[in-house]
Amino acid sequence: MSVQLWCLSFRQPYAGLILNGVKTVETRWRPLLAPLENQTLAVHIAWQDWEGDEWRAVLGDVLGLTAAQIEQMLASGERFGRGVVAGLVDVGGTWQCPASMQGEELQSLQRSAVVLSVQEKTLTQLLNPRWLKEPLSLRGGRDLWTVEIPTELLP
Repeated sequence: MSVQLWCLSFRQPYAGLILNGVKTVETRWRPLLAPLENQTLAVHIAWQDWEGDEWRAVLGDVLGLTAAQIEQMLASGERFGRGVVAGLVDVGGTWQCPASMQGEELQSLQRSAVVLSVQEKTLTQLLNPRWLKEPLSLRGGRDLWTVEIPTELLP
């Protein structure tokens, strides 16, 4: 038996940060995940890394992690390798972050998204991250696609 879920491919380190519960807000320029509110999303780890390293500044400077803690977190996110469906996350609400947002609320969203700028972006809450028991090797797709996950891999 298997379960069919929507799937989205994330580049590293963001896929691992999502599945390890560090990144709890996804940022996009459009409301891609809005139709999936209150549904479970499969997390695919892309082959490519995220371009740039602003995430490292957020983890170190904003969240206060040491270089060793950052490296440990990156290694944990790579436990299943690349080109795999590695886990699941529940999709919460989606909203537009206003350009005028400032202060602690803005800083909190930036920490949750592990990015330095969230203004004018579409934000989606990510909840209850969990790793599969084993990775499911699968070629990624663009935007959302569906995936069949054997029930024995479910956490």
